[in-house]
Amino acid sequence: MNFPGNLRYTKDHEWIRLEGDEAFIGITDFAQHELGDIVYVEVETIGQQLNSGDVFGTVEAVKTVSDLYLPVSGTITELNPKLNASPELVNNDPYGDGWMVKMKVSSVSDVDALMNAEAYQALVS
Repeated sequence: MNFPGNLRYTKDHEWIRLEGDEAFIGITDFAQHELGDIVYVEVETIGQQLNSGDVFGTVEAVKTVSDLYLPVSGTITELNPKLNASPELVNNDPYGDGWMVKMKVSSVSDVDALMNAEAYQALVS
C-alpha cells in the first residue's frame, strides 16, 4: 500500500493535496483496493460551497457504490476530466492522474487537522 507523505488523509479514506488555497482530492490506495475496479465517478457538486464531511459525489465499483466525503470546507471547482473516459485511473494511479476533484479551500489551516501519512497508515493497518 502507498501512503504519500505530502498528503493529508481522512478516516473515510479520502486524501487531500493542498496547493495554495486550492486542493486536489481523491480516494486512497487502500480505498480503491477495497472497492475493486472503479467503473464510474459521479460528482454533481461543481460550483457548490460544501462543509467538511459533506458528500461531494459517489464512486461506483463493480461490487458497490460508495459516497465521497469532503475533507475540508470549500467550493468544488472541477471534476477530473480524465475520469469520464478512464475511471480506472482511480485504481491505477489514485494519488496522481486518478484525483477526483479540485476545490477552493475555505480555510487552509483545516487541512492541518487531518491525519498525516503515518496516522492514516496506522488506521488502516
